[in-house]
Amino acid sequence: MNRPIIIFKCFLLISLMSAAGGSFNTRIDASAFETRCGWFENPTPANAWLTDRDGEWLISVQGSYQADGDWPVFKESQWKKTNVHYGHGCACMKLTVDKVEKRVIAIQSSYARPLSACRKDKGLKNKEPS
Repeated sequence: MNRPIIIFKCFLLISLMSAAGGSFNTRIDASAFETRCGWFENPTPANAWLTDRDGEWLISVQGSYQADGDWPVFKESQWKKTNVHYGHGCACMKLTVDKVEKRVIAIQSSYARPLSACRKDKGLKNKEPS
């Protein structure tokens, strides 16, 4: 392929992405928030995910991906420390997710729950982080 065609295709791609709001991801309905409850894990700085009965949902990767919105705030009794003050807790989060990529796009709201709530949930059996 010659250089003018490559430049034209790059320009066309950038123009199309701008018109599409910066993304071609049509799998996500930004207005469709759903509540998911499970283990919220934050083992190291800026790395986080939620594990519920449907699997693991990526929330943040240090230096890379970060879902929009606020993470749940845990009381000391609701948080199991595994690495200084990092660890995991039980939470419910109202989210927009990409179900194909298993990634959280946006967090509308979130709240912490007692650790016992996830431990008693049959859908989370054997899914508590170690």
